[in-house]
Amino acid sequence: MLDLLTDPAAWVALATLTALEIVLGVDNIVFISVLVSRCSPRDAKRARQIGLALAFVFRIVLLLGLTWLMRLTYPVVTVLDRSFSWHDIILIAGGLFLIAKATHEIHAEVEGEEVQGTEAKAYAAFSMIVAQIVVVDIVFSIDSIVTAIGMAQDIEIMIAAIVIAMIVMYAASGPIARFIAEHPTTKMLALAFLVMIGLALVADGFAFHIPRGYIYASMAFAGAVEVFNVLARRNRVRNAARTKRQGMRERHQ
Repeated sequence: MLDLLTDPAAWVALATLTALEIVLGVDNIVFISVLVSRCSPRDAKRARQIGLALAFVFRIVLLLGLTWLMRLTYPVVTVLDRSFSWHDIILIAGGLFLIAKATHEIHAEVEGEEVQGTEAKAYAAFSMIVAQIVVVDIVFSIDSIVTAIGMAQDIEIMIAAIVIAMIVMYAASGPIARFIAEHPTTKMLALAFLVMIGLALVADGFAFHIPRGYIYASMAFAGAVEVFNVLARRNRVRNAARTKRQGMRERHQ
């Protein structure tokens, strides 16, 4: 352990793996942010904290169970001359879940469905949201740890990278969730991201790897465009309000 502290290669591996874990964690943050937008304001923060805490626990447990995790890559079933491991099956199932969930939410947004009735009906059940977060946490955790194993040799570096990445994710999750909640159009964009991520997971399950750099670059570009749209809408509202005030003052004069 002390040798790692003085090894420059270990620090480079830590920095690289931490950056990768943060990037991979963006998927998790987007999903959790979309889900908690259906929670009551009182429960949103608690659901986000539970979701990220579970993501951290799953990652550490999977790291400590490397032997079991590696067994997930062994073929367990063959369909049309194509072998599938539990890792492939989990990625396919998780990807389909993301696509189905995002599609359902997009349909609700497009149709303009309003939740009515009591507070219990007005907000998605807290336990159901936590259960969905658990499912996606498991999928993203397995994908993240398999990637970490391929990049680093020392479990201490892996754990340190995950701890740092989770701290960054926790700090970023609040502002991202608030931004999505305050700007409805960004929620539609986030749901589109989830569909794209789900498709990438399904493709990975069928051994057709889509470079994540392409996905994250497109997400960053679309996100930047949406930021400009938000700023433009805010300025239009501000200018309209200023024009209205000026008109009222002129009428009074």
